[in-house]
Amino acid sequence: MNFPINNTKLSVLFDSQAITAQRWRSSSPKERAERLKKINGWIRDNLKQIRAALKSDFGKPEAETDLSEIYPVITEIKHTLKNLEKWMRPVRVSTPLTMLGTSGKIHPEPKGRSLIIAPWNYPFNLAITPLVSALAAGCTAIIKPSELTPNSSALLENMIKELFDPSEVAVIQGETETSQELLKLPFDHIFFTGSPSVGKIVMKAAAEHLTSVTLELGGKSPVIIDRNADLKDAAEKILWGKFVNCGQTCIAPDYALAHESILQELLMELKVGLQKMYDTEYKGIEHSHDYARIVNEKHFSRLLDYLADALNHGATLEFGGHTNPSTQFIEPTILTQVDDSMKVMQEEIFGPLLPIKTYQTLEEAVSYINSKPKPLALYFFGRDIDNYETVIQETSSGNVVINDCVLHYSHPNLPFGGINNSGIGKAHGYFGFLEFSNQKGVLKQRVGMTSLSLTRPPYDLKTKKLIASLIKWF
Repeated sequence: MNFPINNTKLSVLFDSQAITAQRWRSSSPKERAERLKKINGWIRDNLKQIRAALKSDFGKPEAETDLSEIYPVITEIKHTLKNLEKWMRPVRVSTPLTMLGTSGKIHPEPKGRSLIIAPWNYPFNLAITPLVSALAAGCTAIIKPSELTPNSSALLENMIKELFDPSEVAVIQGETETSQELLKLPFDHIFFTGSPSVGKIVMKAAAEHLTSVTLELGGKSPVIIDRNADLKDAAEKILWGKFVNCGQTCIAPDYALAHESILQELLMELKVGLQKMYDTEYKGIEHSHDYARIVNEKHFSRLLDYLADALNHGATLEFGGHTNPSTQFIEPTILTQVDDSMKVMQEEIFGPLLPIKTYQTLEEAVSYINSKPKPLALYFFGRDIDNYETVIQETSSGNVVINDCVLHYSHPNLPFGGINNSGIGKAHGYFGFLEFSNQKGVLKQRVGMTSLSLTRPPYDLKTKKLIASLIKWF
């Protein structure tokens, strides 16, 4: 649904969703489940179209689309359908002695009209997964997909048109100006996935209306490889987490901190792992059917600049470095001898470049991580329980994964999200449902005399003593 900027149709759409949002406030678990089942059915009936759209935008392998775009959405819907009725029930809270005679409950109610601003790196998954949470909570939604992935955005628009009336869910395509116009509207909740710099713009716009936000951002997520890690296992998991979607993943390991004693063996395992994953026939990774491409020329040039800057400042090219501008191909690339003067150690890479620094003590690695903005994810490979407990306790990040990478995103019972620079709020499953819900406290008092009736004016000596006893004993 392409509305021209400032078109009155946008206001009409927004107002129509207000009517629906009011009607949906009292929607039953069954009614909300039916909306989710429609999405589930459409996805299963249109798998080829989804794969084709992602292939056109990224050169993304079908198996990778199934694993990273379709599977997470299907499992999110399945998990939500299984638990939705329980999530929607009011939760009874305990009654303190001073409130004897009362009862208290927490009622989750829909926030109302929501705006979902989806990114380009996982354009299907990161548009529909928050929509599942919004619909589960009873909210309407306007989805603004990325203009950088036109085929996926067109697919999303067609999908939503087939499934929902615009007064319920709508897709609005457009450039940055479209997002700016949408952010002027007084939504009840905004769910944004993207960079920290744009997240600040979204939060500033939301503040004009005191709109709540979920910001899924990013940052430089580190991976620590301890001296006693299983290096073959670590290398294979790091490689997949880093180079899936050609490195264009917000929770990909952005840089590695390896104990200096295991660097050479780690490099060997990484090189062997890359050959095994992407070049089994020794024709070159560029000929692999299992490796995606950079989304556009702008990001391709940005990554080439990072690579050239690192090499010019003394980094060592351990693997990769081959590029092809005509197809926006960048070979998986591993760098050592990196330092903070280089752009690869200053900016979120969001591409297939893996810089590796060494450390001598775990305290040194922890200190380095803590000197940076808090990351979206932190990964640790090693067998020493004390060491990974130290990392968990002494660092701050959105999530921590021990002996794997990226896997936490698919865990239905874990909250997903960042902290400070890497994000605000949590998503997925029950936590996504809560993001689009207002936790409304409801207190019911008995009629007539209550335990607090004696504390009302006039404040004579007896009343004052009673109030003093409350402070002292309760």
